[in-house]
Amino acid sequence: MIINITHATEIFTDFLKKGSYRITPERFEVLEYAFKQTQHFSADELFLSMKNDGSNISRATVYNTLELLVACGLLSKHNFMGKEARYEKSLGVSEHDHLICLNCGKIIEFDNNEILKLQEKICEEYGFIPVNHSFNIYGYCKNPDKCKTNRENGNENNTR
Repeated sequence: MIINITHATEIFTDFLKKGSYRITPERFEVLEYAFKQTQHFSADELFLSMKNDGSNISRATVYNTLELLVACGLLSKHNFMGKEARYEKSLGVSEHDHLICLNCGKIIEFDNNEILKLQEKICEEYGFIPVNHSFNIYGYCKNPDKCKTNRENGNENNTR
């Protein structure tokens, strides 16, 4: 699904107004860059991307704005194995789970209806109303040569 940046901007503007946060061009610049990302990203990666494109944004503004974008539901934040926080768009993105390689850091996104059915069954059994879930499987890429290449190149691949 193509995510409409105009819709995201409206949501973020409403959130900032309701929370009495300042509405600044820098915050919307971070939003725009975050929504251009096609893979999970860290705050530092986003900051460096913005700087490389000539932005005068501060690292603190990037970090603070990312937290606001998570709080208003436009981004999801993950701490895979306690490592650096990774972000991804949540607006217009279907619920999914992750496979994470402990060697190269590759993240594979997948959907599985059986997991959703199991979640529903468990919640019904315990009288619980689900809002969200997070299911991550940690392991290693099957192909060690490809895994090694990804690690050396610093690549993170998302597959769906």
